[in-house]
Amino acid sequence: MPEEGKPKPGGETTRREAFVKLGVGAACAACAGAAVFGFEFLSPNVLYEPSAVANAGKPDRYPVGSVTQDLKAGIYVIHGPEGFYSLSAVCTHLGCLTVWNADLGIVACPCHGSKFNEHGEKIDGPAPRGLPWLRVWLSDEGDLLVDRSTTVPAKQYLRT
Repeated sequence: MPEEGKPKPGGETTRREAFVKLGVGAACAACAGAAVFGFEFLSPNVLYEPSAVANAGKPDRYPVGSVTQDLKAGIYVIHGPEGFYSLSAVCTHLGCLTVWNADLGIVACPCHGSKFNEHGEKIDGPAPRGLPWLRVWLSDEGDLLVDRSTTVPAKQYLRT
């Protein structure tokens, strides 16, 4: 009979040695997991959101009577006879991105069928209210800037 704690001849491990190795391995795995979660907890978890202000470019690129959608910013830039204004392109019903239908002269939501006129007023559908008007101004360089986080009362135009 082999002595306690010494390996058996032929390289076989005892039952006790197997349980010790299994226990040490489990403790190492638990420590490694705790270290990973500790590192994640201590590292900064910052969301880098895009700016709420969208640069719509130079005003001369928008002819009078045009409705231009900026898909990346989720806005419409409209150059009416009164001046420039901007509408949110996000439907007030469930947040779908709307599209401009030039043939009908309306903004339509493809998700649930809400329809709005070129001033953002609700025409039809389940949307609870019209599209909000967004703040528009000219930068020092002469670019149109639209603040998607600031709504303004309707009929507030930027005259250039």
